[in-house]
Amino acid sequence: MSGPAAVTLARWAAGVRLEDVPGPVAELAISQIVSQLAAIRAGLRHRAGAALLGAYGPLDHRDPVRCAPLLAALGSWLNLDDTAYAGHLGPSTVAVPLAWARAGRLDGRALLTAVIVADECAARITAAATLGPLRGQSALHTHLAGGVAGRMHAERAPAMRWTHALGLAFAAPPWPVMHAFLGSEAKLLHVFTPVRAAMDACAAAHAGLTGVPDVFEHPRGFLHRFATVPLPEVITAGLGEQWHTGTLSFKLRPGGPGIDAAVDCALELHRELDGAPITGVTVAASAYTLYAGRQAEDYLDAGRSPLSALLLSVGYPVATALLTGDLRVTDFEPPGVTDPRRWALAERIRLVHDERMTRALLTSTAPFGAAVRLARDRALPWLSGLVGDELAAQAVAGAAAVTPDMATPDLATPDKATPARLTVQLADGRTRTAERTVPLGAAGADTRARHRELVCAKFVAQGGSAAVAARFDDLATLSASEVTELIDAALAGPRR
Repeated sequence: MSGPAAVTLARWAAGVRLEDVPGPVAELAISQIVSQLAAIRAGLRHRAGAALLGAYGPLDHRDPVRCAPLLAALGSWLNLDDTAYAGHLGPSTVAVPLAWARAGRLDGRALLTAVIVADECAARITAAATLGPLRGQSALHTHLAGGVAGRMHAERAPAMRWTHALGLAFAAPPWPVMHAFLGSEAKLLHVFTPVRAAMDACAAAHAGLTGVPDVFEHPRGFLHRFATVPLPEVITAGLGEQWHTGTLSFKLRPGGPGIDAAVDCALELHRELDGAPITGVTVAASAYTLYAGRQAEDYLDAGRSPLSALLLSVGYPVATALLTGDLRVTDFEPPGVTDPRRWALAERIRLVHDERMTRALLTSTAPFGAAVRLARDRALPWLSGLVGDELAAQAVAGAAAVTPDMATPDLATPDKATPARLTVQLADGRTRTAERTVPLGAAGADTRARHRELVCAKFVAQGGSAAVAARFDDLATLSASEVTELIDAALAGPRR
């Protein structure tokens, strides 16, 4: 890396045009837009969405600066936001360009390009701090980067202004308090705040204020505070050749990290069980799923559980999927969330660690396998805290053996293995088992083959029109007025 990372990244990002982007990457970004619009619709359907608009006003298309944080918050609240190898990107990287497009300022090509560039910037900066204390939705700095990049590209700002906006935004990056994040409705604002801060940083840069260009890698900079194992090189490695947008995983149902495969298995078994009484359930999963579940345990109180904690739990979502054959946004509010049958079954669900599944997790690209392969020995202390000394040592040794001279992450054929195996014990003594390594919608061969089909189904499940979703296939050919009309149509219609 020559020169400050923010300068190099800004010069590249400011100059990207759609013709620079590989076709499959652009197609994934179109699916990301449809998927994030579905997540925004889900946020609007939930009572908390109405409260958010009551606090901050309606989604006024005439004011993208005010609209962008609202769209971002609505699209992240229910854990339906999509992820890349590094970062929950869509709440900012899609929402901010959408706000500018909805105001009539971007045609289809410009909207699509702004989303991809914002993805690349946010994912790279997030990847540089992936081996640190904040990850997933708690890594709110992702949305500082996504917000700045989304707006700067939408406004066709010169590269130096990008650099200053990034420097200003990352002068005070957010660090969430997890007690509030899990124990209250504060999570509704967790993306709103950094996106609004990003808008303020952009405005300040437009007005001539300056930021430090080495804000990321300086010994007293962002990575020094936010990364246990800083990887500053990934911010600029492979620009224009390695596309983080190509690592997208699509969140098809609400729920926290690591539960998707377990819910997929529960839905499969629901069809087999045909209502047979269940006496017990064992969920075998990786250390990552167990880690996320432990964060929520102290906050669970049956139907009175805070939504943020409920989304991270394993028991309630799996019980709901087993009993109803689905897992929907409405399952996280009354009457579903107060159903005593679901909680009775949730109490009989046992979560156990499977070392084989943890190894699969650590050798996949996402959520942090690529970072471990880059860091190798440097990752050992961080990884030990997550999965234990023995598995951490095995993962690091395996990474060194496979990629001894790796300088950039290998993003050519990404996968996201967050495995689970469900074993259901029935009252008549029978058992039924289902296992899945890569969840439905997660990065992998299946998702690369049919991501548009998956996200269109997600959009329809949130009350959207299949015909509207299909129109996004031609996004790159649409005029600015046509794009505005399409976004309005995607947000309109029945929401309850």
